[in-house]
Amino acid sequence: MLDRSHKPSLRSQAMTIFNKIINKEIPAKIVYEDDLCMAFHDVTPQAPTHILMIPKKQIRSMAEVKAEDKEVLGHMMVKCSEIAAKLGVSEKGFRLVVNTNSWGGQSVYHLHIHLLAGRALSWPPG
Repeated sequence: MLDRSHKPSLRSQAMTIFNKIINKEIPAKIVYEDDLCMAFHDVTPQAPTHILMIPKKQIRSMAEVKAEDKEVLGHMMVKCSEIAAKLGVSEKGFRLVVNTNSWGGQSVYHLHIHLLAGRALSWPPG
């Protein structure tokens, strides 16, 4: 069973900008928050709609996901779908992206899902 009262313990982890947003040390335009995750607008959007979904539990990257993380990751995927519907981008479509480590384009080492929408997205991504 997932512990929904989890507060991030950052003493043993490197502090990232996302930890500071979770801790409300820096502002963000939050679109969703619960005990497990938070979603907010990206400050450097790559599409008209660009939301970042992050777990409140510190997970460095997809390369470091453990079996115990499956509930929070599944919860985040469901919430991304709900956020896309709330923002009115579901019908035309959206993309979820998780960059992993340097060659995958990850720049902040706190796992995050990009929700991109509001324009046609090309493939392959780049």
